[in-house]
Amino acid sequence: MMAPHMSRPSALAPLFLLVAAAAPIACAQGEAAPAPLAPFVATYQVLHQGRELGEATLQVVHTGGTQWRVDLGMKGRGLMRLTGLNVQQSTVFDNDGRVFRPLAQSTVKRAFLASRKSTGVYDWNAHAARWSGDVKKGHAGPVALQDGDMSGLLIDLAVIRDAAPGSTLHYRFVDDGRVRDHTWVVAPQTEGISVGDLNYDAMRAERVQDGGDATTLWVADGVPTPIRILQREDGQDSTDLRLIEYKGVQP
Repeated sequence: MMAPHMSRPSALAPLFLLVAAAAPIACAQGEAAPAPLAPFVATYQVLHQGRELGEATLQVVHTGGTQWRVDLGMKGRGLMRLTGLNVQQSTVFDNDGRVFRPLAQSTVKRAFLASRKSTGVYDWNAHAARWSGDVKKGHAGPVALQDGDMSGLLIDLAVIRDAAPGSTLHYRFVDDGRVRDHTWVVAPQTEGISVGDLNYDAMRAERVQDGGDATTLWVADGVPTPIRILQREDGQDSTDLRLIEYKGVQP
């Protein structure tokens, strides 16, 4: 899920998202369809190298018909509110039950006395995406879209939807003027993971990047959000998001 990257307090990148569990739907081919998405709100404790930095809130909202929105907000405590752990990101998308298709996104990052705001539009009629606002040089687009392209938040949601023990998942990331291939590998065996007094049998999915960086998330059956999200940099644990609570929301 892209979840927050906190190797440096001022550099943050969203990295997670999820899907609510529900009974499978039968497909025409006789295979089980992905579990349907359902609204929810989840709260995480954010740590960096074992030190608590603040909290993150993730919510999925059904706005009507096939249109949905996912919101990610991170807020630091104390001095961390000034050093970069202050991010708000939203992605509006279509969901037909099998494909999450981005339509628009917005990002606001605040650090010290500065802020960065950008918006993106995915035009599927023209198969092109463009960004405006505080965008890096050369990242405004247009970027040619391919069917199946997703933003970072939607890829994280798709990982939760698609993960199965021993599977390898491939996606194309188109976000903030960048295009990258993302590959996630799911462990063949589940493992135990605890949240407070509760224990879960969870799947572990990992995305390994260049230079020893990696993102790992754990998801448990019946829980509509990742149990834990861990980012490693240069082979060392960096940012750790641990689930505090979650609840479903009436559509």
